[in-house]
Amino acid sequence: MDTLASEAKRPGIGTFERYLSVWVALCIVAGIGLGHLLPGAFATIAAAEVARVNLVVAGLIWLMIVPMLLKIDFGSLGSVRRHWKGVGVTLFVNWAVKPFSMAALGTFFLGWLFAPLLPAGEISSYIAGLILLAAAPCTAMVFVWSNLCDGEPTYTLSQVALNDVLMVFLFAPLVGLLLGVASVTVPWDTLLLSVALYIVVPVIAAQVVRRAVLVSGGQAALDRLLAALGPASLVALLATLVLLFGFQGEQILAQPAVIALIAVPILIQVYLNAGIAYWLSKRLGVAWCVAAPAALIGASNFFELAVAAAISLFGLKSGAALATVVGVLVEVPVMLSVVAIVKRTRGWYEGASA
Repeated sequence: MDTLASEAKRPGIGTFERYLSVWVALCIVAGIGLGHLLPGAFATIAAAEVARVNLVVAGLIWLMIVPMLLKIDFGSLGSVRRHWKGVGVTLFVNWAVKPFSMAALGTFFLGWLFAPLLPAGEISSYIAGLILLAAAPCTAMVFVWSNLCDGEPTYTLSQVALNDVLMVFLFAPLVGLLLGVASVTVPWDTLLLSVALYIVVPVIAAQVVRRAVLVSGGQAALDRLLAALGPASLVALLATLVLLFGFQGEQILAQPAVIALIAVPILIQVYLNAGIAYWLSKRLGVAWCVAAPAALIGASNFFELAVAAAISLFGLKSGAALATVVGVLVEVPVMLSVVAIVKRTRGWYEGASA
C-alpha cells in the first residue's frame, strides 16, 4: 500500500521533461555539427561493438531504462482484477491494434505516399523503426501523463507492470512477424539478444535493486535513489540522440524533410490509438479516472527500448534508428495534447452513453 500511495503522489511533469522536444531538437543540431567536425571520434564509437551491440550506446541505454524500471512494482499485478475492463482495453490496443496500425500507416505513408520524397534504400528501414516504436508500450512517462489527468494510480501501476511482463514474451515474436510482413529481413539472433539485453536483464536487475533498497531503507530510500538517477537517465537519452544524429547527419542535411515525413504516421497513430482506447472504455462503462490513463497508455511508446532495439538490429546509421528518434521528438508535445483532450472531454465521457 505504501508503494501505491507513493505512485498516487507522483509529481507532474518536470521542467526538463516538459521541454524534452526542445532538448531533442538541440541534440539534432549538436549531433549533426559534431558528426561533421569529429568524424573520426564517431567512427571509433561505432566500431566499439561486440556481437553487433555497440558498447557505448548499450551503456547509455541501460542508464535510460533501469531507472524507469525501478519505478515498477510487480506486486501490484494482484490489483489488475480491480480494473479488469480498463486493463483489457489497454491490452487490446497495445498488443492487437497499435503495432499493426503502425505497420499499415508506415507502409501507406512512407512506403507509398511519401516514397518519392524519401531515400529509396532507407524506406524499409524507416518502416521497421516505426514498428519497433509501436511494439513497445510505454512504461515510465505514463506515470506522468496519468498524474496530469488525475488518473487512477492503482490501475496505471498494475497496467504498466503487466505490460512489462508481456514485453518479455511478446516483443520479439510480434516484431518478427511485422518486420516479415513489411519485407524486412529479421536477424532473429540479434532480436532475441536485444530482448534479453534491454528487457529481461534490466527488468531483473531493477527489481533486485528495488527490493534491496526497500528492505534497507524503505520507500524514502527508493525515492531518493530515483531522484538521483532521474537526471542521469535523461542525460543518457540526450547523449544517445547526439550520437544517432552524428551518424545520420549527412542524410538529414541532404533531405531535411525526412524527419517531418516520418512524424506523420507517428502522429496519426498516437491519436488513433488513444481515441480507440477512450471510446472502447466509454462503451464498456469504464470509469473516467481509468479511461483517461488507458487512452494514454494505449497511445504512448517505450521509445528508449525502441531506440535500443533499432540500433542493435539495424545499426547506429540506419533509417530505423532515425525513425525511433523521431518518436522521441514528438512524444512530449503529442502526449500533452492527449492529456488536454481527455480532460476537456470528461463531461462528454461521463454523460449519457452514445
